[in-house]
Amino acid sequence: MKRTQNIKETLHRLVNNEILTKNECKDLITAVGKGEVNEYQTTALLMAYQMRDITGSELSGFREGMIELSKPIDFLEFDTIDIVGTGGDGKNTFNISTLSAVVVAGAGYKVAKHGNSGKSSVSGSSNVLEHFGYTLTNDQDKLRRDLDQNNFCHMHAPLFHPAMKYVGAIRKGLGVGTFFNMLGPLLNPSRPKRQISGVWAPFIMPLYKQVFEDMGSEYAVVFSEDGYDEISLTGGFKIMSNSGEESLMPSDLNMTTVLPSDIFGGDSAKDAADIFLNILKGKGSESQNAVIHANAGYAIQRFKPGVDVIECIEEAKESLISGKALEVLNGFN
Repeated sequence: MKRTQNIKETLHRLVNNEILTKNECKDLITAVGKGEVNEYQTTALLMAYQMRDITGSELSGFREGMIELSKPIDFLEFDTIDIVGTGGDGKNTFNISTLSAVVVAGAGYKVAKHGNSGKSSVSGSSNVLEHFGYTLTNDQDKLRRDLDQNNFCHMHAPLFHPAMKYVGAIRKGLGVGTFFNMLGPLLNPSRPKRQISGVWAPFIMPLYKQVFEDMGSEYAVVFSEDGYDEISLTGGFKIMSNSGEESLMPSDLNMTTVLPSDIFGGDSAKDAADIFLNILKGKGSESQNAVIHANAGYAIQRFKPGVDVIECIEEAKESLISGKALEVLNGFN
């Protein structure tokens, strides 16, 4: 049977609200990413999932297909973690995930970060890292040196996912979020063994749980109940991980609740960079520091499953206070 006929049949099934298998989703997204699906069919695919919720198995299949289409990166000898948020929360916080990643690297753990330019904030991870001299590249040798010498590398998503050219214009034209917004944080081409991901809505948590379990990851998915895609400490938050699900308050981490204004990211890329540097220089506010400690602590716990997160938060504090996190920043070239 011809591929085009398969696509037509699959779209017909989606219109009828049928659930696809993981392998069917993998084959479907592979066809899209190879340019074998026309723009009208691709639009129909995206809109079909606007009409009904995607399942964790379907999302996992789409991820596998996209990873196989990405530029491969081999970090197998490194034990790495990615720390990333979905974005889309519209909160315009400072670069919490990226700062937490630098702090985790300063604590001695290998961070293979995957990210992009800003979408829901004035400065995304790629923007702020490039501002401080980090070279955005897909050169494996350079990225491996960064990891080996500085415990940190950053993979700018557009350099690793050529298949996205077949959906980029369509997504922009639609002007609404699609399942690709959920896929982004799952597409680290180096396939890290550990991951902590923040999500903008609670319904995404069990979807990510299934994807990470399919991957065999040591993972945590976080969501703050007032809509932040990270541990914001502005109120209650949820953690879903290999060990189960928890609903927590800042007080459970021996921390106080912070105000949304305390973690605002500023009105410009310069504001974001200034906040980033001030925190690493030890000039951050108590609230800013606490949010970094919390997120970095949960990331460190991914390397130490079973260890109390309070102990891991202390490691994050030491990385920031000692200046080791700043040394990671100074190691960018």
